[in-house]
Amino acid sequence: MDLSLRDLAERSGVSAPMLSQVERGDTSPTLTIAEKIASGLDLTLSQLLRLDEDRHVVVVRSGKGRSRRRRGHRVEELTPPLPGQRADVSVHTLAPGAATGAVDDPPMHEPGSRETAVVVEGTAELFIDGQRHELGEGDSVTFDADLPHHFENNGEGDARLIAVVAAGLRRG
Repeated sequence: MDLSLRDLAERSGVSAPMLSQVERGDTSPTLTIAEKIASGLDLTLSQLLRLDEDRHVVVVRSGKGRSRRRRGHRVEELTPPLPGQRADVSVHTLAPGAATGAVDDPPMHEPGSRETAVVVEGTAELFIDGQRHELGEGDSVTFDADLPHHFENNGEGDARLIAVVAAGLRRG
């Protein structure tokens, strides 16, 4: 799940500074706060606390993943929200003229994250670190996902990408 602290604060009703303190281990949340955080992550409190780890296989059926839409950009999360998960797989569909984010959006992924994207339909352009990369159907790209970046569809038809984000793999 690609959420910034601000996004999670909005979804959970827990302030961004409190979330940051919990993330760094500076404070332990109350059960009420932990329940709000779990809800903001689309998890139960048991999942957040890893109390139900007996499920080793989770199937997400086609079209049943969590999805969201924004300005011609549709995202469907293919991986379920499991605690401790270090990689997310998602399908991004961009209408003509749409983008995954704005030029000045801050990075959404944690430090050390890597992303691999494969264009499965149409064409897309990746803008990252001041550079533009044109991608056609079947092309893939891997990059440091903690850098500001976004994909744009400047083609005539929809563009679809499959993205895999692996958290915290790169060492400085």
